[in-house]
Amino acid sequence: MSLIHQLNKDNIPQHVAVIMDGNGRWAKQKGQKRLYGHAMGVESVREVLKAATECGVKYLTLYAFSTENWNRPKDEVEGLMTLLVETITKEVAELDKNNVVVKTIGDIDHLPNNCGLELKKATAKTTNNTGITLILALNYSGRTELVSAFQSIAKKVKGNQLSIDEINDKLISDSLYTANIPDPELLIRTSGEFRISNFLLWQIAYSELYFTDKLWPDFKKEDFFKAIRDYQERERRFGMISEQIK
Repeated sequence: MSLIHQLNKDNIPQHVAVIMDGNGRWAKQKGQKRLYGHAMGVESVREVLKAATECGVKYLTLYAFSTENWNRPKDEVEGLMTLLVETITKEVAELDKNNVVVKTIGDIDHLPNNCGLELKKATAKTTNNTGITLILALNYSGRTELVSAFQSIAKKVKGNQLSIDEINDKLISDSLYTANIPDPELLIRTSGEFRISNFLLWQIAYSELYFTDKLWPDFKKEDFFKAIRDYQERERRFGMISEQIK
């Protein structure tokens, strides 16, 4: 029986973020090139999106390509960009049919032209949908996001549009790529690594962290449900004590 039947439907996180890690190692274990692992990881994206939709998650953010990933071998980066374009082109009609909203966060303008174009087509095509929002973090850096937000705020202060006393948590949140999107209650990382890797540094201040040894291509629907069940077994206190939240 699927683990989805063990979940408390009244305690589903609105927003789940995922660091999809382990594609290259998975491919190496199979005697294949790293890009093969990335291609097989696309099926896990499909499965996790279906799982998130089935259990009622409203926002799913996937860390697809970081600014640091440009430092990988040139052939791998070029292959990843080609795979990205092919995947978006192939999947957008199905995403639209399933009422999925596609959004992106990161420096999309500095992706190859064809990547940026296909991403903009996908976001435009799905903008009026009302189902789960799939957020792709591409050419993304948490530190760069914060610097950009602080620069935007500083310009407003310098231009007398804003006083220093008006700078608060909400203003900073509203200046990020994820403005108007709730912070993730749950962050999942695959492949057995215990790092945040410059991902959503401001937004995950109170997120529950879930780590699994499974490599991303092996992470499927039931694994996602397992992570949600683990989340539901935790007590989220936000600095308070147990007696205060009961």
